[in-house]
Amino acid sequence: MSDSLERLYRAVIAAKDLDPAVSRTARLFQRGPAKMAKKLAEEAIEVAIDAVSGNSNAVVRESADLFYNLVVLWASAGVRPEDVWREMARRENLLGIAEKMPKSAMKMPKPSAPRIGRATIVTLQGRRLRKRH
Repeated sequence: MSDSLERLYRAVIAAKDLDPAVSRTARLFQRGPAKMAKKLAEEAIEVAIDAVSGNSNAVVRESADLFYNLVVLWASAGVRPEDVWREMARRENLLGIAEKMPKSAMKMPKPSAPRIGRATIVTLQGRRLRKRH
């Protein structure tokens, strides 16, 4: 799986400077991170709707679109797949692979390595981006 996403990442990087008239990837880069984020959110919603509807074939198709749009946003943000894999390994060491990091520091186990600062989270509300800290 990680190999597929890494190949997709390399292909996205290679396509970002192509002609936007013929490359969806180049068009997304031309339109910027806000458009990329909107496309990612749309795909995530489509995956969720199809899952609730019980349409597993559509979940598969929309998940592939979701991964594509996520990788485009990573590339735009300067995030490499190995950055994400490193964070996943860090979390697995703290909580196990099947757990999500808690939002509250009160629920966190004591880290064995120095703690990394909390990043700003951007949420989409309507047509405006809002930052939460």
